[in-house]
Amino acid sequence: MLQPIIAGVIGALTGFASSFALVIAGLLAVGATPEEAASGLLALCIAQALLAGILSWRSRLPLSFAWSTPGAALLVAAEGSTGSYGAAIGAFIVCGVLILVSGLWGWLGRAMTRIPMPLAGAMLAGILFPICIAPVTAVIEEPLLAAPVIVVWLLLVRWATRWAVPAAMLVAIIGVVVSAGSDWMLGATLSPGFTLTMPAFDPLVIVSLGVPLYIVTMAGQNVPGFAVLTTLGYRDVPARRVLASSGLATAVSAPFGGFALNLAALTAALMAGPDSHPDPARRWVAPVAGGATYVLLGLGAGVATALVAAAPPILIIAVAGLALLGAFTTGLVSAFEAPETRLTAAVTLIVVASGVVVLGIGSAFWGLVVGAVVLIVTRPRRVPDETLHDDTVHDVGPQE
Repeated sequence: MLQPIIAGVIGALTGFASSFALVIAGLLAVGATPEEAASGLLALCIAQALLAGILSWRSRLPLSFAWSTPGAALLVAAEGSTGSYGAAIGAFIVCGVLILVSGLWGWLGRAMTRIPMPLAGAMLAGILFPICIAPVTAVIEEPLLAAPVIVVWLLLVRWATRWAVPAAMLVAIIGVVVSAGSDWMLGATLSPGFTLTMPAFDPLVIVSLGVPLYIVTMAGQNVPGFAVLTTLGYRDVPARRVLASSGLATAVSAPFGGFALNLAALTAALMAGPDSHPDPARRWVAPVAGGATYVLLGLGAGVATALVAAAPPILIIAVAGLALLGAFTTGLVSAFEAPETRLTAAVTLIVVASGVVVLGIGSAFWGLVVGAVVLIVTRPRRVPDETLHDDTVHDVGPQE
């Protein structure tokens, strides 16, 4: 059993190190205090550990869960668009309820999977675009801190891809600690706890944050997560149970800062693949071990939050941009794959990436609306079969 345990630990370390800073930055962007952000990270770690442990043990399938990394990027992009952190919490709850409903009523889940790829892919790419260009900006603004991060990432992309982003994050942490000295520890809480925030259900925030958060979590995480498991030979995944459980866990953890939970896509290949164990029937141990590791990592949420708070914001976003380049590329490919809908994809991406706020509603929602309009207007019209109404006799070859 040692092999799947090691795979689970490695998967958890990789997933946590790759994006924990983005989670904290996202929660801070929508109005959380450092204590509330630490609570959110802890809540997400414990919730996904419970999901992975219980569902994997009961089904004997390697079902690993994670926070929504594209969702965290959406929170960063939504900075300043929420009136209060309580309104963001209300949007998190709505997102969880929608995921829950997708599991209970299959028609909604199927509808999500049928969103035209030019829209879904372009929206994902548009959300990630400002974050993915952050490494370039960081090299200009913080060259001494950012340049080593990018060099280490680039070298490991070539020689040890799995560790490229965690190593880049480690270099960034070392740079922050060295540059800040011991001051960054002044605000650190070694034993973080849960901070309850009462939700406020603001319709504008729900439309601009809650609904897009649901869409990117479903299209950018859950759908790829199911696809990975299917590719690895697991065709009997209890999809309704997975969606309903992750939606319920999101809604319950939301008042503590848990913005979105979903089936893992990036680490699923490690925990459910042959690297976990040659026997597929024993790979379910890996997500259980990974969940236990996430609990231990979550206990350091206070220290992690203090580190993020002490770092130059552009440096944290730059590391997140390196981690999200793969997801950004996937979004671009799916958006622009079909030549006939490339204009739709381009318009959607531009509107989402613009960051505009109209009537208090953010650009992710407006990108979908404008993209849908362009898709409808530019859709090729069906040419009627004129031969059905043509009395002319055409020469079509020998006749009886």
